[in-house]
Amino acid sequence: MDLDKLNEYLILAQEKIIFFLPKIVMAGLIFWVGFKVIKKLVVWLGVVLEKAGFSDTLRPFLTSTAGVLLKGAVLFVIASVIGADLTGLVAILAAAGFAIGMALQGSLGNFASGILILTLKPYKVGDWIQLEDKFGRVEEIGIFSTDVLTPGNKILIIPNSKVTDNVVTNYSEKGMIRLEVTVTMPYAESFPKVQQIIQNALRTVPKILEEPKAEIGISTFDSHNIELLVRPYVIPDDYWEVTFETNKAIKKAFSDHGINVAYSEGIEIGVIGE
Repeated sequence: MDLDKLNEYLILAQEKIIFFLPKIVMAGLIFWVGFKVIKKLVVWLGVVLEKAGFSDTLRPFLTSTAGVLLKGAVLFVIASVIGADLTGLVAILAAAGFAIGMALQGSLGNFASGILILTLKPYKVGDWIQLEDKFGRVEEIGIFSTDVLTPGNKILIIPNSKVTDNVVTNYSEKGMIRLEVTVTMPYAESFPKVQQIIQNALRTVPKILEEPKAEIGISTFDSHNIELLVRPYVIPDDYWEVTFETNKAIKKAFSDHGINVAYSEGIEIGVIGE
């Protein structure tokens, strides 16, 4: 390699350095300042979301997502300052985003529903809810699904889109839940007498709330007996325990007072045992 060629390369390198050095310095400065500012913004956003009442599940997700988006914006600015052509990259990202969105339609629907649930809070962890025929206590609310513990000690993993697309009954919203216990009595019996017997029986169940008062009324007249509906109020966590205890107390009270019922298999009036 001759001296002239070497000098030509040196001059070219010097021109490139002179041209790119300010851009590189500027890019480095933007990177350093930008990431410092983003870190403070993410912390500030976390505080704002906490004061706004966002859940512990949603808050870290939103702050981390905001951090990633802001850092991506800073990197795009740096690439622009250096002089990189971003047209092709933007087109590739747009096509990739469209393809991923089409492939994950169901997951994205659950994700959007999860954001709505965590923001609007139709229920919270510990609440007793019913969705269609599924009943249980909320164990965890995630971005994509809600975990519900059934009275049978089974975990139901319910996609969040199912929650937002259906009617959800929240039994814990008012701090109490109304039981609905069905009891039958023969036509020959006096309803006020049976009603008083049931009221006395309910007083023996300790976890039934005194207020609101339990409701006892005639529900249906069928071919062999009168169907009564007994509606005491309880704390949601006591739902099943009180249901069983209520049935037990009413059966004992009927036995003690000689209340007859129609046996479905024989349609005969019989005495209830202990």
